[in-house]
Amino acid sequence: MAKVLFLGGFGRSGTTLVERLLGELPGVCALGEVVHLWQRDIRDDERCGCGERFSGCVFWQRVGDLAFNGWANVDVNRVHQLRDAVERTRHIPRLASAGTAPDEVREYASYYSRVYAAAAEVAGARVVIDSSKHSALAHVLRWSEDVDLRVVHVVRDARGVAYSWTKTVSRPETDGTDEMTRYSPGRSALLWNAHNAAFSLLARRGVPVQRIRYEEFLADPRAGLLRLAEFAGLPLTDPDLDFLRAGHADLRVGHSAAGNPMRFTVGRLTLRHDDAWVRAFPRSQRRLVGAVCGPLLRAYGYPMSVVPKA
Repeated sequence: MAKVLFLGGFGRSGTTLVERLLGELPGVCALGEVVHLWQRDIRDDERCGCGERFSGCVFWQRVGDLAFNGWANVDVNRVHQLRDAVERTRHIPRLASAGTAPDEVREYASYYSRVYAAAAEVAGARVVIDSSKHSALAHVLRWSEDVDLRVVHVVRDARGVAYSWTKTVSRPETDGTDEMTRYSPGRSALLWNAHNAAFSLLARRGVPVQRIRYEEFLADPRAGLLRLAEFAGLPLTDPDLDFLRAGHADLRVGHSAAGNPMRFTVGRLTLRHDDAWVRAFPRSQRRLVGAVCGPLLRAYGYPMSVVPKA
């Protein structure tokens, strides 16, 4: 059974940074956003975090050989059909309340469990990380008998998240020809509520869930990593965290299948609190997002009033 640490939350909440740092720990294999593996990698042959095209990445080709006797044997159309049938936010109430999982749920989860188990074997890892974020996917995975699922629920101030979604960001894996999705502040606020609430529901269904606030994690990443390693059942020693320095981390090459452009970073990664939204996000939009997300912001310990520093 594969031990999986699933990083969940709404996009632009810092999951890629958390994954990159966790991926430096011994016994951990960070896979990126596996939810996009089927289209972006198997079908579109986009670049792995190591810089190679998916078809040219030795790690992923070994995973495919072990999991499916080659990626050519994966019916991507079938995976997409299953995704549309079971892995949607609107399906979460059914996934959370069902006494038994429909066959389609188990079949869809089996594609992921085979990838996780193969990646763990190829990497010699005790824990694999999937930073897919999607709450519906986490609800699907809880039904798999082949996955030891633990969820890290990453939350970030909804106003910072909404501001990030308004920015134009190129996707380097497409050589800059495509851009990442953008959302209006109102749309991102609604999605922030829905995705984060879904992880609370997951915890009530017996799945181990540990919530972290991105801002606190970034303020003290060493303490944050120690807590997450304990949650994942990974014993650490002080030398295991030597890649963390004052204000930065030293990163090795990774094999992230998809995700934020940060997955391509090798070497020094500056660790700084990104609070540009406090000054750059228009006050009217900050207030809109704050009003829509107010109950959860309070529940997560965020202040309702944010005053830009002079």
